[in-house]
Amino acid sequence: MEIVKTQNLEKLNQNIKDDFFKVPNLKFDIDKLKADLNIVLKKKKFSTLGIKNFGAISLNQVPGDKSSTAKYTEIVPEFKNTYFEEVYNTLRKHFKLGRVRILLKEPRSTLSWHRDPEPRLHIPIITNKGCRMVIEDVCKHMPADGSATITNNTKYHNFFNGGEQDRIHLVACVLENPFKNGRVQ
Repeated sequence: MEIVKTQNLEKLNQNIKDDFFKVPNLKFDIDKLKADLNIVLKKKKFSTLGIKNFGAISLNQVPGDKSSTAKYTEIVPEFKNTYFEEVYNTLRKHFKLGRVRILLKEPRSTLSWHRDPEPRLHIPIITNKGCRMVIEDVCKHMPADGSATITNNTKYHNFFNGGEQDRIHLVACVLENPFKNGRVQ
């Protein structure tokens, strides 16, 4: 699989005008992700983290620490020998990653307006036309087509699922910020 490494983003994307960056030449098999999601969900359930209509399953952890919150470098056992492990290892080769999770947003719900300390890489697995991410004044739908999009979550943003089915994304913290002055460089 040919993908663009982080250091090549500057050369390729000087004309990007918004805070949603679809990574060129990076595409995963959405059918394999969906199939292995069903396998993982039989072993592990979404944690709500005290947030209504939201769920998360960690893909990685601090080595040997099942309750880790930083320095995520080890895949969680439930994801070993799944397509998620292959996707995770591919992403790690090309991006400096922090926490990687599968995030659930239930139908007819939204996240609060907030900022995160770093950008996020999204690979939508299950979505619908009512799912939208808003970064400041820009609203976009990310299709579940195997593509990866880096979003500038350092700006105020939220996500809403106005549809009738769950929205599930693989979401990774990107620790080397490819956005400079609010734009991909």
